[in-house]
Parts: sequence; structure tokens; C-alpha cells
Amino acid sequence: MYDLLVVGAGPYGLSIASHAAAAGLDLRVFGRPMASWRDHMPRGMFLKSEPWASNLSDPQGRWSLEAYCAGQGVAARHAKPIPVETFASYGLWFAHHAVPAVDERTVTRVSARPEGFEVVTEDGEVLHARTVALAVGVMPFVEIPAVLRHLDPALVTHSSHHSDLDRFRGGDVTVIGGGQAALETAALLAEQGTRVRVLARADRLYWNDVPPPWERPWWQSLRSPHSGLGPGWRNWFYAERPGLFRRLPEPTRARIAATALGPAGAWWVRERVEPHVEVLLGHQVTAAHPAGDGLRLRITGASGATRTLETGHVIAATGFRATADRLGLLSADLRAGLVTAADGAPAVGRSFESSHPGLFLAGLVTASGFGPAMRFVHGAGFTAGTLVRGVRRRLRALPRGTAGGTVVPAPGSHVRPVTPGAPAGARP
Repeated sequence: MYDLLVVGAGPYGLSIASHAAAAGLDLRVFGRPMASWRDHMPRGMFLKSEPWASNLSDPQGRWSLEAYCAGQGVAARHAKPIPVETFASYGLWFAHHAVPAVDERTVTRVSARPEGFEVVTEDGEVLHARTVALAVGVMPFVEIPAVLRHLDPALVTHSSHHSDLDRFRGGDVTVIGGGQAALETAALLAEQGTRVRVLARADRLYWNDVPPPWERPWWQSLRSPHSGLGPGWRNWFYAERPGLFRRLPEPTRARIAATALGPAGAWWVRERVEPHVEVLLGHQVTAAHPAGDGLRLRITGASGATRTLETGHVIAATGFRATADRLGLLSADLRAGLVTAADGAPAVGRSFESSHPGLFLAGLVTASGFGPAMRFVHGAGFTAGTLVRGVRRRLRALPRGTAGGTVVPAPGSHVRPVTPGAPAGARP
């Protein structure tokens, strides 16, 4: 019986595992490390967040992105975008140094049991844990517009379905969306010789400005401080005070989670899009049907006027919708029993614990509770420390002799203490 089983090995899962190992919890971690970053982002993309705001979290802060880049002879400077490939490699380096061995098998089911949870892996192994932390990233929550869902994946995909875009060389692609994923995908397609257009409901594209210099007069910093989500006091609050954000009224939290930091492209993508990519603003797809080797789209403008557009493929860069019903690895009764917020996301308490005792959640699925920071790597630090403290409180609440780890070790438990200052992944 493990103290904690972490499902997911992206930035949030690895950060939670690092903090849990340092706390001496008997721990297992499942998932392919950095899978979304390695398998679901095309080559040539860059990290939108600042390097200093893109660290995975270990308790001592030893295994930062800056430290990794320094070891690789790569600059990690303010206002200098980091390639996604570099960030993915950093995550693997972090996992090697700061996390106990990761089991790369997929967890297929998590069920509640009187003593905690039963967890089943893809090959049928059954494990038991007192607490579980789901850090499943964004892939379970892919959102494709309803009008396109009936079409074959050969004709319609989500932007997260591509590790490269080579199959579209010389073809014709319509990208739906107006955010960073849509605009950077369109830029990469255009640069490889694909005929590409962006179709967006908004009447204009929004672009993030070049961030202000790191060192600047004090009065400029006071007026618009740097934060992990960009400059400005509002972004600072979202990035640095997620615990206070959770105390806002639920309708306010839901509104902010849905609208803050809306679709926008990075400044370094703008010059790659505007001269080279056709942009159709104020339009949305209202019907779609196969036609020849591609699709025929009916698009409708804000005035209600319609037109027909033929394209070889549609890439929907339309984001993610993190709702409880999409947590398919949870057993039906466990999933149905979760209390949800107004937007359908599972409600979480101050320690990221769901309404089911011992089931903790992390990442995008907690954005309606803790704010926009949970949509970005920057939120992993607050999440990891807070969640692991919550796990320890939950273990202390169990009957004496059933909690493990450094709290109440059970006879014969497999506690793996971590020496302070030593990498959690170190082996005797």
C-alpha cells in the first residue's frame, strides 16, 4: 500500500513527485515523462512563457531550467524564447535527478476502495494507494468544435495531435483559432510550403508585446511588476497568489478562468504570420462535409453572410475543456461522485483535494479553483508544495497504523527517505 500514487509525468506530476519524495512518502509515479511536450507539439515550436517562469519544482530549487541550460551551453535569458525540444529535454533531466524512477506504463483505471484506491495499469497490474494525485495534463480535455467532430481524423485533427507537420507539405490546411497554438502552427506550415489560412471568430488578432526589460527603474517595476504570467499587477496576482485567488467568489473565479489571458500570439510569431498567412477574421465554421480528398466548409461571418471554402485538412487549435466527465481513467462511480464547479471542472479544496477524500488533482483541471496560473508550467511550484502538504494531512487523518511515509510508518512499509540536498532520484 503506497502513501501516494502520482498519475502523470509532465511538469505537474514530476514536481509533485519531487516534493513527495523529499517528504519521505512511499511513492510511485506513472506516465511517460514529458509526453505532451515530446509527442504533441511540432518541431520548431517555442515556449511562450519566460525561461525563469518555466521551472519544474523541487523543494530545494536545484533543478531549474536555467541550471539545465547552463549545463548544455544554452542561454536561458529573459525575453528569449526557449525551444520546446529544449524544455522537453529539461523535463527528462529533472526526472532523472529530482524524482524516483518513473514507471512509463499507462494507468487505465483508478477506483475507490475503503482503505484508499485501487489502480490498474495497462498490462493489468493492480496497485493500492492511500492517496492518488492526478496530473494528467491537457490531452484528456482536447476540444474540437461540435460541427467538426463527426469527420474522419484524416480530415480534422486537433493542434495537439501533431508531433510534426511534414504530412502537410505542399497541401492546403485551414487552422481554426486565434491563439498561440493556431498562429504558431500556421507559421510553421507556411514556412514548410503549405498553403495555410487561419480562421477565427474574433474580429482581430491579439499579440503579446515584447516583455519589458528585466532590469528597469523601480517606478516602472512598481507600476507593472514582472510575473510568471506576464507584466502587470493583475497577472502578478494570478501567478503569485493562487491561494488567495481560490478565496474569490466562485462566479468570479469561473469568469476569470474562462476569460483571463485570452487567445493571443507571441510577439516573435507575428512577423512570421502577417506577411505569409491568409487570415479570415470574424468567421466560424457552421457546416463541414467531405469533398474529394478534403473538406468543404461553410463559414459564416458576423453579419450572417455565408461562403464556401474548400481545404485539404482542418487543424482545430481550439484549446481544451477540463471537465470531470472527461477524466475517463476514473471509475464511473468515482467520477460521478465528484462535486463539480459551475464550469464542470471538479471542485478542489485548499490543498487540491477533490470532494473524494484522498483524490488530489493538479494542472489545467484546477484552473477554475486556483486561477490562470494552473494553465501554465509556472503553476507547478505552488501546486506541488501545497498538494503534498495536503497529502500529508490526509495521511495523518487516517487511523493510526494505516498511514505511511514519514507521518506514521506502517510495519514493513517501503518508505524511501530522501537526504536533504540530495537528488530524490539517487540510488544507493
